[in-house]
Amino acid sequence: MQKKNRQNSAHFNPFNMSGVFPKEFLFATATSAYQIEGAWNEDGKGESMWDRITHTKPHMVENQDNADVACDSYHLYKEDVKFMKDAGFNIYRFSISWTRILPNGEITHINQKGVDYYHNLIDELIKNNIQPMVTMYHWDLPQKLQDIGGWANPLIVDYIEDYADLLFQLYGDKVKWWITINEPFRVAEGYEVDLFAPALNLRSSIMYIVMHHTLKAHGRIFQLYNKKYRSKQNGKLSICLDCNHFEGKTKSKEDVEAANRATQFQLDIFTHPIYSNEGGYLKIVRDMVDEISKREGRKRSKLPAFTDEEIQSLKGANDFFALISYTTILRTPKFSQYSNALIKPTGAFHDDINAAGSFDPQWPSGKVHWLKVVPYGLRELLKYIKKTCNNPPVFIVENGYGDAGELNDKDRISYHREYLREVLNAMNNQQCNVIGYTAFSLLDNFEWFSGYGVRFGIVHVDFTDEKKKRTPKSSYSFFKQLIQSRTISASQ
Repeated sequence: MQKKNRQNSAHFNPFNMSGVFPKEFLFATATSAYQIEGAWNEDGKGESMWDRITHTKPHMVENQDNADVACDSYHLYKEDVKFMKDAGFNIYRFSISWTRILPNGEITHINQKGVDYYHNLIDELIKNNIQPMVTMYHWDLPQKLQDIGGWANPLIVDYIEDYADLLFQLYGDKVKWWITINEPFRVAEGYEVDLFAPALNLRSSIMYIVMHHTLKAHGRIFQLYNKKYRSKQNGKLSICLDCNHFEGKTKSKEDVEAANRATQFQLDIFTHPIYSNEGGYLKIVRDMVDEISKREGRKRSKLPAFTDEEIQSLKGANDFFALISYTTILRTPKFSQYSNALIKPTGAFHDDINAAGSFDPQWPSGKVHWLKVVPYGLRELLKYIKKTCNNPPVFIVENGYGDAGELNDKDRISYHREYLREVLNAMNNQQCNVIGYTAFSLLDNFEWFSGYGVRFGIVHVDFTDEKKKRTPKSSYSFFKQLIQSRTISASQ
């Protein structure tokens, strides 16, 4: 019965499979610096923690791939911009490599050639009527800062504030869309497990500390912009949050509660400090972690507390909601009773949540094992954000489909088409305030620990070719037609 209900939900569409996007709706495409730029040590760039991982622990990456050259967008950025212009994209979301600007992570050494590269890229975008959306931090922390603890060191808040201040000075007159930190939840996971850099696999309370520091950093950067730059530059800032839609594996109370906990600990832990009237962490999260900490014999909670000043700096600290979401995950308790989770205390964040994940076997899947195609889940997540965050303007800044790199990528087209229909559904039937949608990625690129074995691009890159030949895929034509017509019809 549960599977039948999910299937019906997935196929519900009041548009009769058609719909029109409003003229002000923004279509974007995206990349990140480490995944496409290459030139890893060229023109004064410093070493990032991803450089260190791929060079010292190559076995962690599929086929021992690295991004030393990647798409070579450091040299071929004009070609990339031409693809965006020809397709008609309104916005290009890209990230700045911290170590290309500040090789050792600190403002004591500014690399002018790195500064010039991003000026050239931004100018090329603007010349072609494409708005730049800049992500300040997309996982490539300077290795010099990782050596002193990275995001687990409270000083990281000072370092990234200095870096952000420099970026506003350099590019703020031209950049009107800013994202401070990409996916802080995954940033923190890189310290607890080995799925993300720095892949420390500490299995301790460190995730809470890292998430706390990312929130403090975002609040500081937002207030810095308000005080020094907003009146002159008039830009928009956000922190980029990723969350999939979670639902109970069954309709049992235990499974529904597990799904709720997963959402509270991945999304609400970041949104409540920003969007609630009272500020600070969600009470149910605060109380739960405090109680678990006591049971583990700790003298203080694993979840740090904000100062009154920090609470105020975070309240309202988003001009738009930058959302990443790909799929839906079913949740059920990891332990038969929640109290049993503490028989052998681990201190680990994911054990505290007590919400094991799985997928409905009926859900379609591509080459990426975790990416099941569940379009209705995006609609449900948008409805949840509307309800819990006072219906903020939501820009979906990343969504996409991974395959083996086919040029005739029909599955990618189907994925984006069905997810976009659910976006329209949420906008027109639930009055969700969605302002934009981003296809990730513009190019096939280095997909982190999956290397080049998984392809997300709407433009194919031949990595065996010295010139990194680019070839538009069928999905590129799909977006070009969609942007021109602003319509998703039954025939597409």
